[in-house]
Amino acid sequence: MAGKTDISKDLKVLDGARGAMTVRLREWCAINTGSLNLGGLARMRAALFDAFGALGDVEEVPCAPQEVVTPAGEVKTRALGACLRLVKRPQAPVRVLLAGHMDTVFAADHPFQSDRLIDADTLNAPGAADMKGGLLVMLEALKAVEASRFAGRIGYEIILNADEEIGSPGSAPILFEAARRAHFAMVYEPAMADGTLAGARKGSGNFSAVFQGRAAHAGRDHAAGRNAVAEAARFAAALDALTGARSGLTVNVAKIDGGGPNNVVPESAVVRFNARADRAEDAEWFAAEAERLLAATNAREGYHAHLHGSFARPPKPMTPQLEAFFRALKDCGVELGLDIGWKATGGVCDGNNIAAAGVPVIDTLGARGGAIHSADEFVRLDSLEERAKLSALLLLRIAAGDIPNPGLKSA
Repeated sequence: MAGKTDISKDLKVLDGARGAMTVRLREWCAINTGSLNLGGLARMRAALFDAFGALGDVEEVPCAPQEVVTPAGEVKTRALGACLRLVKRPQAPVRVLLAGHMDTVFAADHPFQSDRLIDADTLNAPGAADMKGGLLVMLEALKAVEASRFAGRIGYEIILNADEEIGSPGSAPILFEAARRAHFAMVYEPAMADGTLAGARKGSGNFSAVFQGRAAHAGRDHAAGRNAVAEAARFAAALDALTGARSGLTVNVAKIDGGGPNNVVPESAVVRFNARADRAEDAEWFAAEAERLLAATNAREGYHAHLHGSFARPPKPMTPQLEAFFRALKDCGVELGLDIGWKATGGVCDGNNIAAAGVPVIDTLGARGGAIHSADEFVRLDSLEERAKLSALLLLRIAAGDIPNPGLKSA
């Protein structure tokens, strides 16, 4: 960037950070933080409280409980882990939200609990890429910002949640409100192993359709029964047929709960399904279609059905404002010898919810890695320092005025 502020000295604090970052990452990955392991999440919060305390005062923010539909069709609630929040210089001229999650998909009884070095540069560990490595990248980048001469020009709010892997049912409102206080946002989901970032994202909805029929003896009084499993299966087939009804729309029927002994007509069933859409209007269309299908069930004598769930992750389109933000990041990558690219994806994350607040957000600023959500999950250790420098450089260039504030319409 010819003619830009010399920030190279501000990044030197990160030189050689890989070793200490690797040690801390392995310590964090040794703590099981499955989304429902409240004890493990409490231990992780304590570790993060200590680590992020180097930046300022950290506070714990409770999350509302999550509503879930049981296999019997009952709606119950379950407790969720609390968030951590840190607010620094909220009146600064540049304000950014930085977000990440401490939970993983690996429950306390999952066999994948330990780490191993695949080679000198590759660590296989639960949450190494998704996203404990990303939390480290965020932390070290902000340490560099705090040590720089531009720190006073940039204010930030950090939200670390504990329910992202189950859709952020408790923390989504917290993230949304924090986003409304920021000009732009940065989320530390992992980049792909080759460094590619996620650009536009589909929206995602998780649903449970509950069916009630009438039990009866399958042999003596079959005609008196109303088979909830059969009705649920008809509904599931109709849902499946909606894939492709709108461009980019996909529907995945994941599970049908219900039934019992072969000689009893089943009286209840639950269909669990996910839908993904490129555009908000397609998500709305799908939700209306699902309700229309259930109305047909309710019109049949002896049956009752209702829907639970929503598109909790709205679509995140590639707007001109977001594209300009990506291009600014790409320019920072050039300074560091990195070729930063991005592509649309059907995957979702907290970036979807943050974008819904109207702020541009890049949501794969974490470490490079792959095979996430599997026992083969890995992180490239050289990317810890690399991506911390990338985030720090981006923030410092914005603070120095070399890059227009991504959240201002004139940017």
